[in-house]
Amino acid sequence: MSLARDMELLRQVPLLSEFPDEQLRLLAFSAENVTYRDGEILFSAGERADAGLVVASGAITLELEDGSAKPVTFGPGSLVGETALLVETRRPARAVASGASEVIRIRRALFKRMLQEFPDIARRLFDVRAAEFRNTVGALSRVGNVLEQIDRESAELRASLRREAPED
Repeated sequence: MSLARDMELLRQVPLLSEFPDEQLRLLAFSAENVTYRDGEILFSAGERADAGLVVASGAITLELEDGSAKPVTFGPGSLVGETALLVETRRPARAVASGASEVIRIRRALFKRMLQEFPDIARRLFDVRAAEFRNTVGALSRVGNVLEQIDRESAELRASLRREAPED
């Protein structure tokens, strides 16, 4: 793949979209392009995750190995393993190439070095993540309020049924 094409692909990834051209060029140049055959396993659940993968062509399907959830497929411009770019973690699912596929593999060490060398990018990523966490907390708070209301109503209904039940 050409450097310009890799840069354009990386720019489509929300996590990387704010990177200036100079940093995107460095990231694209330093990352590794890897090709996979149809059905080839990129990684398995439980493996140490040391990189994020940007789908360049084809598609990557994530599957829970126990089959407890429907597989999810990611096409070109998708980032698989975003968390692995930021922290040490394990893969939660198996990734399989759906058709001939190519990915841009960005190692966590490279990504962390980029953030250290360009603290303005790190600050922007931190701000975006902080806003996402605030939104998540707000959404969870609303869910918590609804669950508390359901719990109260359920307790009231049980108490009402006990009062109305005939004694033996």
